[in-house]
Amino acid sequence: MKKFNFRKVLDGLTASSPGSGSSSASNSGGAGSGSVHPGGTAGVLREEIQESLTSEYFQICKTVRHGFPYQPTALAFDPVQKILAIGTRTGAIRILGRPGVDCYCQHESGAAVLQLQFLINEGALVSASSDDTLHLWNLRQKRPAILHSLKFNRERITYCHLPFQSKWLYVGTERGNTHIVNIESFILSGYVIMWNKAIELSTKTHPGPVVHLSDSPRDEGKLLIGYENGTVVFWDLKSKRAELRVYYDEAIHSIDWHHEGKQFMCSHSDGSLTLWNLKSPSRPFQTTVPHGKSQREGRKSESCKPILKVEYKTCRNSEPFIIFSGGLSYDKACRRPSLTIMHGKAITVLEMDHPIVEFLTLCETPYPNECQEPYAVAVLLEKDLILVDLTQTNFPIFENPYPMDIHESPVTCTAYFADCPPDLILVLYSIGVKHKKQGYSNKEWPVSGGAWNLGAQTYPEIIITGHADGSIKFWDASAMTLQMLYKLKTSKVFEKQKVGDGKQTCEIVEEDPFAVQMIYWCPESRIFCVSGVSAYVIIYKFSRQEITTEIVSLEVRLQCDVEDIITPEPETSPPFPDLSSQLPSSRSLSGSTNTVSSEGVTKDSIPCLSVKTRPVRMPPGYQADLVIQLVWVDGEPPQQITSLSISSAYGIVAFGNCTGLVVVDFIQKTVLLSMGTIDLYRSSDLYQRQPRSPRKNKQFIADNFCMRGLSNFYPDLTKRIRTSYQSLTELNDSPVPLELERCKSPTSGLATRTPEAAPGFYRNEMPAVRQRNQVHHLPGEDHVNGHCTSPTSQSCSSGKRLSSADVSKVNRWGPGRPPFRKAQSAACMEISLPVTTEEARENSYNRSRSSSISSIDKDSKEAVTALYFMESFARKNDSTVSPCLFVGTSLGMVLLISLNLPSSDEQRFTEPVMVLPSGTFLSLKGAVLTFSCMDRTGSLMQPPYEVWRDPNNTDENEKTWKRKLVMNYSTSPQETGDHQYTIICSEKQAKVFSLPSQTCLYVHNITETSFILQAEVVGMCNSACLACFCANGHIMIMSLPSLRPMLDANYLPLTDMRIARTFCFTNEGQALYLVSPTEIQRLTYSQEMCDNIQDMLGDLFTPIETPEAQNRGFLKGLFGGSGQTFDREELFGEATAGKASRSLAQHIPGPGSIEGVKGAAGGVMGELTRARIALDERGQRLGELEEKTAGMMTSAEAFSKHAHELMLKYKDKKWYQF
Repeated sequence: MKKFNFRKVLDGLTASSPGSGSSSASNSGGAGSGSVHPGGTAGVLREEIQESLTSEYFQICKTVRHGFPYQPTALAFDPVQKILAIGTRTGAIRILGRPGVDCYCQHESGAAVLQLQFLINEGALVSASSDDTLHLWNLRQKRPAILHSLKFNRERITYCHLPFQSKWLYVGTERGNTHIVNIESFILSGYVIMWNKAIELSTKTHPGPVVHLSDSPRDEGKLLIGYENGTVVFWDLKSKRAELRVYYDEAIHSIDWHHEGKQFMCSHSDGSLTLWNLKSPSRPFQTTVPHGKSQREGRKSESCKPILKVEYKTCRNSEPFIIFSGGLSYDKACRRPSLTIMHGKAITVLEMDHPIVEFLTLCETPYPNECQEPYAVAVLLEKDLILVDLTQTNFPIFENPYPMDIHESPVTCTAYFADCPPDLILVLYSIGVKHKKQGYSNKEWPVSGGAWNLGAQTYPEIIITGHADGSIKFWDASAMTLQMLYKLKTSKVFEKQKVGDGKQTCEIVEEDPFAVQMIYWCPESRIFCVSGVSAYVIIYKFSRQEITTEIVSLEVRLQCDVEDIITPEPETSPPFPDLSSQLPSSRSLSGSTNTVSSEGVTKDSIPCLSVKTRPVRMPPGYQADLVIQLVWVDGEPPQQITSLSISSAYGIVAFGNCTGLVVVDFIQKTVLLSMGTIDLYRSSDLYQRQPRSPRKNKQFIADNFCMRGLSNFYPDLTKRIRTSYQSLTELNDSPVPLELERCKSPTSGLATRTPEAAPGFYRNEMPAVRQRNQVHHLPGEDHVNGHCTSPTSQSCSSGKRLSSADVSKVNRWGPGRPPFRKAQSAACMEISLPVTTEEARENSYNRSRSSSISSIDKDSKEAVTALYFMESFARKNDSTVSPCLFVGTSLGMVLLISLNLPSSDEQRFTEPVMVLPSGTFLSLKGAVLTFSCMDRTGSLMQPPYEVWRDPNNTDENEKTWKRKLVMNYSTSPQETGDHQYTIICSEKQAKVFSLPSQTCLYVHNITETSFILQAEVVGMCNSACLACFCANGHIMIMSLPSLRPMLDANYLPLTDMRIARTFCFTNEGQALYLVSPTEIQRLTYSQEMCDNIQDMLGDLFTPIETPEAQNRGFLKGLFGGSGQTFDREELFGEATAGKASRSLAQHIPGPGSIEGVKGAAGGVMGELTRARIALDERGQRLGELEEKTAGMMTSAEAFSKHAHELMLKYKDKKWYQF
């Protein structure tokens, strides 16, 4: 036996302490790199493994955003380019074209977008934001940039209008004034229409803000100005006076012209529509209240809700369309938001699922003075975008090609798989397409602008999202797109919740008992596993055949039962009491007087949900193979699952929570291990007792237990379960604190049971322990069951006597239980929740959880936070690899569990699987997050898997089919059998161990002031690296196995628990997270992908000829309106109108403008950049000159034409006929 060297232990602890950073005597990587612990294999490792990754391979870059724009506010459409723009309350703009053309851009100020205006067929967009700033966006590049900005200082913007083929933008303000902006230079004109000039002098009140601006389709020199109080002014721009004024008693919300320019329609706050004729402006030509009750003649129509917007569109061969939102009667308060379409005498009301934000009618022509011919209506809802087909009488909607329904049910978890098997996407799509909704329009999606190609990235990608209603969606994420492939509903496994005790159905639905919490997918074997908030695990197998079968279920009682919970008669009481024989008195949960009970029965060994017992029809796709449920324990609900892993090669699934670990054989449908976390450390006791499966208790006979909602069935659990993912499911984007209370023990309510009631057992507080393991250790060392957990220490002695104070400390830990560390669990953040708002406010995002619990007196549990199946070395003296299960806990402990599997396929279905903890322990700081293994050459090892076969295929050949396992050895088993390297990452540090020697080779202290939220070992460029996302917003990449930092970028501060729960890394340098309740943001940390991102994005602008205006004819041109072209440049230019006041608005050059590029130019490339800018300026001036020349020629031709027409008109007339 080796002599114990205490100095070596201290040296090891000093080398890995925070004060020493990450340096070591044998490490030449600098202070920031991983440290190498002294050990003989470290030098060998450095010689064997040549790392190919360097810092030049990494760079952070956002790629694309999917989903529905969160909190939309504005909508615009370019009828020539056929692209759609949506503005949001957070200052974002999403521009959509054909599938694959989806662009996201953001205002730096973050101010809400009030209005959007396309420069039709010009490749530009004007946005007006709530900070009273106008922005001009250049859409002729794949990532739009702001060319100019104009900030109004003294007035607030309320409405904008840009006439077709005009470079002058009309801007209405809150004061009632109208300003004019030159789009090309973004400079304010001196021409202003003041409100006091527009209204009559006799008017004593202010008309209110400008709510509408539009030029007359008949005469471009006339501007229609609508004020909020019901005043409409028809302004003559040339003469600078009001040609006519219209007054109405009700406030105006919107106005729209008839294409001939002789009539316009207004919508009002009383639910009425008024049609005005320019020839008789004294009163409305027609007044209607579409949804008002008909009244007797002479009586005013009944008032309705305001009509927020109306559009008046004409058709050549049919009656005009009048489309408006709102206007419903007040007595129909329960009716949903609606869009009304009036076509002739037919009135169609389309009820919407969400409030209407904005709508636009899509027309064939961009010219306002032509017959509009509407073909669709784009309706922007608060949580959806729909397009209605106007060409069919039943008004069907178009099938939306964009992934706008990610948030159909709130997203609770995500998974991302890059470079998965190529046939999976086709297989999932072929199954999912059969279940698509029907009744869509048979026409193509009308928003078809832009151009898109596949680009260089060709490997398949799949994103999986779990939702609050228990549904799971598989998405094809290849080539920067997102299309839904297949939808799985986990709730179909369970019985529906019945409404009981007077509770409303909506309450049951809001509780979301089927919400998905974790998902695990093996793409190669197509095994899918999901866990939910109601403490269940479902294993799915993929099949192309439809079957009808009963669902197999297991119920598991998980508790710390090595020191069996004390019962009144511990010797005679079975471990899992039968409810029919034991009827203890009902007891209240958490002080609630509404604890569900039947005939005085305390809830025990009852699952949260009821699995269907009748045969269930399962369509092709993923079919439930096994349901595992944790049950109530002595009136306490089961704790939520914090870790999940499955191995198709071994046929085993493992999951854990803050109580313990469960291992289940899903081939034989048996429980192999159900044990508290504390018990896993007691190696001496573990080898003496056989792991057992809790026997099934009899079916509970009380009918009122079976189908109740969560609020009645277990009121204490509903609060605990719902708040666990409330920050994810709420669409309110308010931050949620990270500091959360620890999970309660399932037996914490049993305070009345004392050690005296059953000798040898301890209370929940554990003041005393049975003297089973009389092994004492030195204070300050981390020992577990006589094994020293320090990676640099030798075998530990166990004979030293401790003082009475030290003994009391050990007794408080329990036999074989490791001392509580200061590092708090990452999983406990996910499984426990804030109880009050006051506690939430006291917590800080930047506060490390290492200080969240400083006393071991607090009732805290060691949760299982990470699980990993792999062929590895379970013990130090192992010479060959064997099936193992790595178990990581919230206290930074790693335990290896050996799996003894039958040798042949035939025996695998009949012989039992032995699950034995190996006694191997490793330790890190903070909760363990992830595992991975590398072979001796440094190649990443993948867990073994079983090749997929259809479990329901009845072909003759399938009867003799044997299980085909793929072990994923990068080299031969003989070479791999020498040793391997295990990478373990916790929320504080990463370590690389050599197995079977269990020597710690490298340590890297990733963070001291924060903690890691997500970590993953990923493949990239035929190598491997460790990717971490920290709570302070940093993304860090480390090489493997040396743990040298490759990248540390301050990317995104953690502002919401949603980001923490949905952030995930995958291979090929990609990652994603839920940036808002409705949107997924994808990013890359690969330099190669950042360089090629432009090739992968779609083009927003494509050169298209502007359609020619219709020939109006001689008579229509002569009598239908103004014949000459209206010259806005002459009227609004500086020469005529003068300069605007500098204090009124400030021009700000954008980063995409020439001025912005000038400001950025500098350094060695400054001269070249300036020369390039000069060429661009010269080209721009030549282009402007060419455009002006063409404009002058057009104007000259028009003048010549009108002069000739005038000469012909008056040629034969006498002097007295004039």
